[in-house]
Amino acid sequence: MPSFKLVEQSSGLFIVEGETTFSSLNKINSFAFLNTATEITIDLGKVTLVDSAGLSLMVEWIKQSKHYNTQLKFKNVPHQLLTLAKLSDFDMKDYLDNQPNI
Repeated sequence: MPSFKLVEQSSGLFIVEGETTFSSLNKINSFAFLNTATEITIDLGKVTLVDSAGLSLMVEWIKQSKHYNTQLKFKNVPHQLLTLAKLSDFDMKDYLDNQPNI
């Protein structure tokens, strides 16, 4: 079974490791980590495979971060995920940290 891990690197910095696909994300049920700091960065540099479920997860993280009043940024977003966002007409630029223009 494909793996997905969200690892806290330091206060306010989380790293996603593995796949962000339909088959790997079916067990995510908590977004409480978004309430651990006022500013959170999620590093996607160790993501190995992405599909539209990965984009859906990012959208949900953004939605939940607003609920927790947390400023959320993503860095090292895989090109495939940026392409999916662009094709879906989802404007991510306010949430990208050190990313090329999409």
